[in-house]
Amino acid sequence: MTTTTFKVTGMSCGHCEGAVSEELSGIEGVDEVRASAASGEVTVVSEGPVDEETLAAAVDEAGYELVAGSTARS
Repeated sequence: MTTTTFKVTGMSCGHCEGAVSEELSGIEGVDEVRASAASGEVTVVSEGPVDEETLAAAVDEAGYELVAGSTARS
């Protein structure tokens, strides 16, 4: 399992968290998404590494922006 945490700009409420989580959950191999408007962080747990461009595209589709260079994996 791979855990990826990154910053997202524009999230301000639970609805925002849900929109981002829904888009990211649609990526193949993603098992869990935790989004926090308070911290601006999103954590994705997946079967393997997910490309940052794929994450950014999903966040963009939800109407928000992944902060470039903020992706950290463990």
